[in-house]
Amino acid sequence: MLKTLRNSLFALLAAMPLLALAAPSAHEVVQQTTDTLLADLKANKEQYRSNPAAFYDSLNQILGPVVDVDGISRGVMTVRYSRQASPEQMSRFQENFKRSLMQFYGNALLEYDNQDIRVLPAGKQDAERTSVGMEIRDAKGAVYPLSYTMVAMDGTWKLRNVIINGINVGKLFRDQFAQSMQNNRNDLDKVIDTWADTVARARQARGES
Repeated sequence: MLKTLRNSLFALLAAMPLLALAAPSAHEVVQQTTDTLLADLKANKEQYRSNPAAFYDSLNQILGPVVDVDGISRGVMTVRYSRQASPEQMSRFQENFKRSLMQFYGNALLEYDNQDIRVLPAGKQDAERTSVGMEIRDAKGAVYPLSYTMVAMDGTWKLRNVIINGINVGKLFRDQFAQSMQNNRNDLDKVIDTWADTVARARQARGES
């Protein structure tokens, strides 16, 4: 009996370093990133309102490491067009797409004024792909649901898509890309180089600042 207990204790002690190094769950990644983002926004909001570019740079530093830019941009471009793209074109679109994503997300956050933003309790998590829910409650008490689609990559979780108040951002961007390809007669370089303008026009059409 003592031998069994001793062996069990040794096994537990041996496993502790591995437990300490265990990768955070998708829910923990979202919670940690949200906490960091809101703390940064609270400390620098006035500066960011007068200098949005500084905010986008900060967003990139905070969100960049947890966003699957390659996966999202290929999804937006779709297989039809990504197969036609050269490595240089793909790299250029990823950079332009990341910038537009930070601006899209950043413009909404700059309107944040002490609303209640909370990550919902973790549900059942799939080993490869899962969703993490959030709620944003405005000053009038209206609640807006938000859902992050997270995928497991290289031992960590990364953001693949966002659904904000029923708006699927990935699909929104995908539709914009297809429409831009049609408007520009399938000129992939032109679509890539004008991507930020495409997103800005779509945002204005939706009545957003």
